[in-house]
Amino acid sequence: MNRFILADANKCIGCRTCEVACVVAHDAHGDVTAINSVNFTPRIRVVIGENISTATLCHQCEDAPCANVCPNGAIRRENGFIHVLQERCIGCKTCVVACPYGAMEVVTHPVVRNTGAAVNVIVEKAEASKCDLCFDKPQGPACVSVCPTQALRCVDRNDLAKMNADKRRRAALDASASIL
Repeated sequence: MNRFILADANKCIGCRTCEVACVVAHDAHGDVTAINSVNFTPRIRVVIGENISTATLCHQCEDAPCANVCPNGAIRRENGFIHVLQERCIGCKTCVVACPYGAMEVVTHPVVRNTGAAVNVIVEKAEASKCDLCFDKPQGPACVSVCPTQALRCVDRNDLAKMNADKRRRAALDASASIL
């Protein structure tokens, strides 16, 4: 089973610190002063409701629907996580439709296209964007490390098994208490 980030809506305060950390961690140019409202594209999204807020992001599905429908094979599982090979992505949005968690997004950014003429042209390129668990960062996912309330945590098969056992234990104790 793949690792993924689990969000606890009971702890989330909707501060969006995780979104900022995500953008900074994935800034290709290393110039965080150049981040603005146009190029602010986090791979995690905080959804804020009237009484609750929580983060939504890729669940790193075992049988990833986004990867299964990608016509170019741009979404792949490698080294225990699902990621997008941007050089293969054509921005068709099929993955966005297939994702059951709403974690896929297609973003655009300017690229220089060599036209063969003396002048290169700057065009907008659409690419799929999703959480990659900050696979290239030794400290792990940036969003998890900056969350002020520890509402985010990276979990794996063992963590889920422990959570499931704890939930069963609490349910059994609650049931036995109501019988008495």
